[in-house]
Amino acid sequence: MSFDALDILFTAPHPDDLEIGMGGAIARLVRQGRRVGMIHMTTGEPTPRGTPETRARESAEAAAILGVHVCRTLALPNRMLMDGPEARFALASVIRQHRPRILVVMAGRTPAASPDHWQGQLIGEASRFYAQLTKWDDRFEGTPPFRVDHLVYRPVPSAAEVTHWPSRFVVDITETLEQKLAAVACYRSQFDAQRLDRVQHYIRSTAGFEGGMIGVPYGELYALPRPLAVSDMITALGDWNVPPPWGAERAP
Repeated sequence: MSFDALDILFTAPHPDDLEIGMGGAIARLVRQGRRVGMIHMTTGEPTPRGTPETRARESAEAAAILGVHVCRTLALPNRMLMDGPEARFALASVIRQHRPRILVVMAGRTPAASPDHWQGQLIGEASRFYAQLTKWDDRFEGTPPFRVDHLVYRPVPSAAEVTHWPSRFVVDITETLEQKLAAVACYRSQFDAQRLDRVQHYIRSTAGFEGGMIGVPYGELYALPRPLAVSDMITALGDWNVPPPWGAERAP
């Protein structure tokens, strides 16, 4: 059994979740030469607007725009997605196949939207742990155990609770924002012209706010369940672009 090894794996419940929430960072990582994968937990169907075949074509088109090396859809049930052993086995099997150093998941309850989002976070957390378990290979399609170094969250801006994460960081997506918007626009079954205009406004507004936190035009905020380990403080902190309206030249 042979699978493409990945540097980082992004996962969320539905096709379009990753593109809307994380598409900027995904595209930037690809540009940086990283091997990136996307895993949709469900087909996203049924919906009033699509079919499984349509959503599969749309997700493949979006993945091509972002440039990812792997894009897969699991056979977990949309609308009934629940954290449990079978869902954990399915995602952990993919993790063990592609062996990423980093797993990125959505985070936060969305009472005004699908409850699948919260369940997806729980499945992602548990699957990262399940992937390393020994003496249970038959549950994971015969794949060997693998330990993921880092679990990273993409907090949902409209989540029900304000979570105080041990550490946060923002990825500068200024150069990949348009690429992200183009990937979202691939989901024509879900976004007619009016809905696409609204979701793109949401994406630009959120990215503008999160980018402003680090003094860049557009960004995506991520979080960790632990403090960020730093061995070289100077390199880790880098140059600081003072957010507007100050933005004065650095003193000599």
